[in-house]
Amino acid sequence: MNTDPVVLYVEDNAQSRKIMELLLQKRLRLQHVTIFEDSVDFLARVQALDPKPSIIFLDIHMKPYNGFEMLTMLRRLEWTKGVPIVALTASVMNEEVQMLQKAGFNGCLAKPIDIGSFSETFRRILGGEIIWRIVNV
Repeated sequence: MNTDPVVLYVEDNAQSRKIMELLLQKRLRLQHVTIFEDSVDFLARVQALDPKPSIIFLDIHMKPYNGFEMLTMLRRLEWTKGVPIVALTASVMNEEVQMLQKAGFNGCLAKPIDIGSFSETFRRILGGEIIWRIVNV
């Protein structure tokens, strides 16, 4: 049985993708990291993933589907029940955070990602904790 977390990250910003890739693959040494550079054919691409993600990070401001639309698609899939889906966004106004919470995200991380605390935050999310890290300190 594979206990290594399986990660899906959807992000259109090349610098954000590179940082997350380094954190997940180099620092955390994860073997199963899939990064989508856009949300084109999102649902079909997600359903084709094997193994299925055990944690999903979604950039909110994407095209053609934004993070809210991708979340809706994911939550319709039986296997995503219990899978933490975390929003990543650079715009962390209270209004948007409330929208993210209402939409059903399992948390939010502000961009740029806090490199120093990411490993611990990642473990906490996998452990079932809902984290709303909307201010980088």
